[in-house]
Amino acid sequence: MEKGDSQYWLAFASIEKIGSVFIKNLFEHFGSIKSAWCAGVDELYKVENITKSQINDFVAARKDIEPEKCFEFIQKKNLRFITFTDEAYPYLLKQISNPPMTLFYKGDLSRCNFDRTISVVGSRKASESAKIVLSKIIGEFSNTDVCIVSGLAAGIDATAHKSAVENNLSTIGVIASGFDFVYPRQNKDLYKKIEDNSGVIFSEYWPTFQPLPWRFPHRNRIVTGLSKGTLVAEAAIKSGALISANLCLEQNRELMCMPGLLTNPNTEGIYKLIKNGAAVVTRAQDILDTLGWQIECVTEDKKEQGKLDSLDLTVDEKKVLELISTGTDNVDALCNKTEFEFGDLFLLLTNLEIKGYIKQTDGDRYLSTVNLG
Repeated sequence: MEKGDSQYWLAFASIEKIGSVFIKNLFEHFGSIKSAWCAGVDELYKVENITKSQINDFVAARKDIEPEKCFEFIQKKNLRFITFTDEAYPYLLKQISNPPMTLFYKGDLSRCNFDRTISVVGSRKASESAKIVLSKIIGEFSNTDVCIVSGLAAGIDATAHKSAVENNLSTIGVIASGFDFVYPRQNKDLYKKIEDNSGVIFSEYWPTFQPLPWRFPHRNRIVTGLSKGTLVAEAAIKSGALISANLCLEQNRELMCMPGLLTNPNTEGIYKLIKNGAAVVTRAQDILDTLGWQIECVTEDKKEQGKLDSLDLTVDEKKVLELISTGTDNVDALCNKTEFEFGDLFLLLTNLEIKGYIKQTDGDRYLSTVNLG
């Protein structure tokens, strides 16, 4: 990614004492993120809806930050990111009152259908019965274009992500720290599965920011904001899941609840929400009815083609990349299968290598650097 304005978005993201609302107000006032970053103190005081204390914190931190070095730092971390102005920024998330201005991510955005997102929230100390029922409901979406969103915490979150992975669904995990941390540690393998094969892990936090307690409820606005509806699988009266339920309603999204045992304290919040009008979900079809969706089965061919279509390539370049990704790795074999002239094929291979989609290994052999599987 080119530096351009990106370095200024990253510079803002690196300041721990300021949040997304402050950055958004500055961006909207000045009309560009670079102008917002470079603004003088007198100009900053003219911005509405921010305090002098916030301005002072920003100005003090800015003195020690070089935007270009922020960009280089993220590149060295091998992290991808999207900003509020990027076309790839999820449309639903952009509609909430305090969207994150920068999202760091691992994984592949093209795996996820952001028009078919369902958030799942619930107790970290979930009952086995709740985990079983949730797994059954998510399993009923198997091999479709539904995307499961959750917070990669223990309990209900982990169950939702694991069920998505096991049923060939895409999934989005939203973490409450920077990528230097994996929390909780027992989800390390799940992080890796999502990153490598099943979807995307998002964080609005600079890589070095720790998983502090307040960041967990704060990130929940992203979990619910990414989705057309939120399913609460288990929740006590005072819980993070109830906070997420309220966020869902504030964002004007559909709220759904999975009923549980009346003797379980973690269902008290569920029945309160149901009494207040939340939809009751006991099967996948209930979710589809609530959201008014018709879903599509996704074959491996469709998944692979979708990933190819998302890449900035010509038709001929996609044809060559697809062959290399499926094992046709040398020039002679590629010539035979594509029927391209050697000179034309060599030009296509050179372009793919320059764009970073393939690399040359032994002599005339090539390896794809993108996962289309």
